[in-house]
Amino acid sequence: MKKLIKSLFFLLLISGVSLPVFSQKIKHVILIGSDGFGAYAFENAKVPNLRAMMKEGSWSLQARTVLPSSSAANWASMVMGAGPELHGYTTWGSKKPDMPARVLDEYGMFPSVYSLLRKAKPDSEIGVIYEWDGIGYLFPKAAVNKDQNADGDIAVTQAASTYIKEKKPNFLFVHLHDVDSVGHKVGHGTPEYYAAIERTDTHIGTILKSIEDAGIAESTVVLFTADHGGIDKGHGLITMNEMQIPWIIKGPGIIKNQELSQSIMTFDTAATIAKLLKLKTPQVWIGRPVKLF
Repeated sequence: MKKLIKSLFFLLLISGVSLPVFSQKIKHVILIGSDGFGAYAFENAKVPNLRAMMKEGSWSLQARTVLPSSSAANWASMVMGAGPELHGYTTWGSKKPDMPARVLDEYGMFPSVYSLLRKAKPDSEIGVIYEWDGIGYLFPKAAVNKDQNADGDIAVTQAASTYIKEKKPNFLFVHLHDVDSVGHKVGHGTPEYYAAIERTDTHIGTILKSIEDAGIAESTVVLFTADHGGIDKGHGLITMNEMQIPWIIKGPGIIKNQELSQSIMTFDTAATIAKLLKLKTPQVWIGRPVKLF
């Protein structure tokens, strides 16, 4: 019998079938998004917490935004598993779909990670803590337990850390805005921009520490990414500094210190989170889970 089990295990490995051992440990996903954080920033920025995440997990600095490379269109795509053509949020500041969404869920919005998780696992603790108030239009408020629009990234970080330690959310989206603000006011690639990048890295370190303090690190996946980068004092066009974003993930069973060669689009983030949380995705989603195990 032992030989038979070993033989079956070997056949599963060589056939490429993934074993759900690690995924069964995952009970929490924390998505951290930094507005305006272009992947190019890694060339010069001092980001010890993000680099530690890269060593502890898998990453790409060639993930891409949807078009336009602007905020609402991409934050929506990140949790809705599809692009503007389907969810309908097409501009920087869309407060509602600019064109009819292809499908509506029970909340009257395009299906999102929030609604999928609430439907599949009704007792889940779900939170959204964000600096830019535009995020508040991109999720179904009735589907979440925590909806907090905080003033400044320090306040966002403190609120997220407290929430993690007190409630141990199954899914939490944390939105940081400092980098984008400096990019617009002073310019991308400036000393001030890199200083904002480094402040953001410090905030990420605080959030990571809160996960440890909550005692859930062994069952938590942390995913860091951005909505877009930028050039000069703007974004929304097609230069690689605007289009390429970081995508860094760590957690139980995820291959360590691995640079991902596969193509990653921002709507793949939603599909990946759905797979990690064992959620069935709707046909209208076009995102694909990133292979991590």
